[in-house]
Amino acid sequence: MMQEQHFRCLESMYQAAPINEFYRPVMEVLAGKATIEIELSEKFHHAAGATHGSVYFKMLDDAAFFAANSLETTFFVLTASFTTYLTRPVVSGKFKSVGTIVKSNEFQFIAESRVYDSADNEVGSGSGVFVISTLPLKGAAGYISK
Repeated sequence: MMQEQHFRCLESMYQAAPINEFYRPVMEVLAGKATIEIELSEKFHHAAGATHGSVYFKMLDDAAFFAANSLETTFFVLTASFTTYLTRPVVSGKFKSVGTIVKSNEFQFIAESRVYDSADNEVGSGSGVFVISTLPLKGAAGYISK
């Protein structure tokens, strides 16, 4: 499979995940990098009226995860650990997360990600370890190779 085709298949797989019906994200995958955007709304708020930390985590983990899986064309990668830092509350606008690979070897990837508000202020960051599983990408919902 060509690299570009793998990236488009990952994007399609992401859109097919049932949880993303709630978030409605848009993702772009490149080699060792993934960018995700969502439009924030009150449905993502906690009781104090700002975006819940789980939304930050999802954006950060997903961007790092797909940056890692962009370099693995046969199997899913799995999040082995992920550390999240929330640095600024956000109420509305867009969230944009960018994940990149820091280091990799034949068994795992170390990736970091950052999430930005509509004014391009960094509002959170994270890093994680992703390991290669034995679960094949081929046949996964949305992962359609042509």
